[in-house]
Amino acid sequence: MVESEREAWPIGTFLAGLKASLRSELLAIAPEQRVSTGQTLMAQGASTDQVLVLRARGSRSPACVKVVGSLESGAEVLFGIRVSGDLVGELAAIRDTDRSATVIACTDGAVHRLPKERFLGFLNRNPEAWRLLATMLGNRLDWANQRRLDFAGYPVDQRLARVVVQLTERHGYPAEGGTDLGIELTQEELGKLVGAAKESAVKAVKQMRDAGLIRTGYRRLVVADLARLKAFAMLSR
Repeated sequence: MVESEREAWPIGTFLAGLKASLRSELLAIAPEQRVSTGQTLMAQGASTDQVLVLRARGSRSPACVKVVGSLESGAEVLFGIRVSGDLVGELAAIRDTDRSATVIACTDGAVHRLPKERFLGFLNRNPEAWRLLATMLGNRLDWANQRRLDFAGYPVDQRLARVVVQLTERHGYPAEGGTDLGIELTQEELGKLVGAAKESAVKAVKQMRDAGLIRTGYRRLVVADLARLKAFAMLSR
C-alpha cells in the first residue's frame, strides 16, 4: 500500500518527521505486510537482516508493538512501546549486531520489512534522514534515562502516572469523558514500563481510577483529568 494523502503519522515518529518524498521513497523499498496482535516480529538474539517500519491498518489509534527483553532468569523487561511511523531494529542494523530484544505486536497492523543494506543506502543518500534518525535515537535515550530517574525518585503510583501522562500527550486523542491513551496496553504492560510487578501496577491503576483521574476498560485507559493527573505525578509541565 502506498502512502495515502490522508494518512496521519503520530507526532514524534520517524515517518512524521520525514518530508513526503522521502517517506514515499522509504516505503517503496519493501511491500506492506499485515501483522496480527500477539505476533512476534523480531526475536531477541536473532541476526540482523531487516529494519521494520510500523504502520496502522485503518484504526483510529496507531498500530502498536512492544519491545521486550528477556533475562536468563526468565523475567521480562518492557523497554518501550513503538507505534505506526516508528522504526524498529534500526540500531542493530547500524551497528551490525544481533537483536537485543523481542518485538511483539500489541494490535493488528502492518509493517514494511526493509532489507538492512537498502535501509542503510536510503540513509546514506539522504543526510536529512540520518539527522532525523539521530534525533529519534536521542529521544529514546532520554525516555530510558527518565525511567531510571523516576525509579529512583518516585513510588509506583507516581511512576505509572508519569508514564501515562507522557504517552497521552504524545499519542492520545479526545474521547468521551477525557483523553484516550491512544495505545492499547494491559495494566501489567504499563507496570513493566516503570519496573513494577503486576500486583503493584494493578493497585496503582485502581488508586488513580478511584481518585477520578482515569477510567479503564479492556486494554484501554482514558485520562479523565489530565491537569490533576499531572499534579499527582508531580509534573510541572
